[in-house]
Amino acid sequence: MGIELLVNLSYVAAAVLFIFGLKMLGSPATARKGNLVSALGMFIAVVITLLDQSIIDYKWIIAGIIVGGLIGATIARRVEMTGMPEMVALFNGFGGVASLLVGWAALYGFEANTFEMITIILSILIGGVTFSGSMVAWGKLSERISGKPMVFGGQRVFNILLIAAIIAASVMFTVYPEAHIYLYVVIGLALLLGIMLVIPIGGADMPVVISLLNSYSGLAACAAGLAINNIILIVAGALVGASGIILTQIMCKAMNRSLSNVLFSGFSAVATGGTAAKIEGEAKPMTAEDAYYVLEAAASVVIVPGYGMAVAQAQHVVKELQELLEKNGAEVVYAIHPVAGRMPGHMNVLLAEADVSYDLLLEMDAVNPRMETFDVAIVIGANDVVNPAAREMEGSPIYGMPVINVDMARNVFVMKRSMASGFAGIDNPLFFKENTRMLFGDAKEMLGNIIKAFS
Repeated sequence: MGIELLVNLSYVAAAVLFIFGLKMLGSPATARKGNLVSALGMFIAVVITLLDQSIIDYKWIIAGIIVGGLIGATIARRVEMTGMPEMVALFNGFGGVASLLVGWAALYGFEANTFEMITIILSILIGGVTFSGSMVAWGKLSERISGKPMVFGGQRVFNILLIAAIIAASVMFTVYPEAHIYLYVVIGLALLLGIMLVIPIGGADMPVVISLLNSYSGLAACAAGLAINNIILIVAGALVGASGIILTQIMCKAMNRSLSNVLFSGFSAVATGGTAAKIEGEAKPMTAEDAYYVLEAAASVVIVPGYGMAVAQAQHVVKELQELLEKNGAEVVYAIHPVAGRMPGHMNVLLAEADVSYDLLLEMDAVNPRMETFDVAIVIGANDVVNPAAREMEGSPIYGMPVINVDMARNVFVMKRSMASGFAGIDNPLFFKENTRMLFGDAKEMLGNIIKAFS
């Protein structure tokens, strides 16, 4: 009874740490502490479970902690900030395959009843979909495969038949658990379904896909917990699954898209009921010295970061420019779009690395009403999230999507390497606006030149 009480108390403590850690992740100011609190909860849960079930002794537990900790720390320190979305996709995939293996292992060693068989099938199915889908997302984000939607005729019919085949194989395995051929069919079809669900989704929707796959990994863990009757795994999986779904819905709202539209329509193929007008105009380039003269006289500046800032590793020079502008008497804030970058919170992570104050990070809804009051809007590597076509061109694939209205500022500086379209592959009329000036080149270098002019 003493050991059982210790195990239950440990599980309660782990669950409390999960909940408080998740709560802390809701604010940039407490996110790091929340991550540590959640990690401590998982550490307690894993160690207690292994000891309680007599799976391995403490020597192997310590060895696993050391080896796993070293691998994790090495990967985390070496990964570039531009590689964070890919790493998150891999983490989701590893979570999915872990649940698949737990469900598979649960088939051995005891006689499963019908309910347990259903939970085992669900953990294998959701885990397989999460794993293969995350691998495709990783490939798209790392540009090892094309970020464009991959569609073919009859794709939806194929997916419906695929789901029907999975259901049939799952029922057969539940009825005849000794026939493992049905299990292998479920695993294979689940992996194929994960691929088929993600390949038709365009690169611009990848932040939504990442959060959705994160939710899938939680649901798979929850099903695995039910399969092995482990309460803390059920709690942890449910928390991850629910928070992932909530985040996905928030991001869909920010894009003015439904989840079904994201999942079943390639971004570039979204029907809007109109024909996009041809974008014509002449971009007006400017030098860093000219930009300095405008910024030196500015009383208010808004900075809009995008994936290009991550590529250029420009977050530290952005912070340096912010300090110079503030020293010169200007107000400086940052406008953060919910889907800027290639994963949820990407820009927040980058700016936090440069020690930018959280109070200066304004959400889109907070900054848009006062955009006309800013003397200068500096767009650093962002494209789709500042595209005025979302307001002005009914035929545009992004028409109706809420964007940061930088074109309404008195002056707009756009830092880009070229006139190429963004990740969504959509032209941007912002580049041709009368109040827009283009600063072509590496963002870090261009910002450095402006900083030198201030000095």
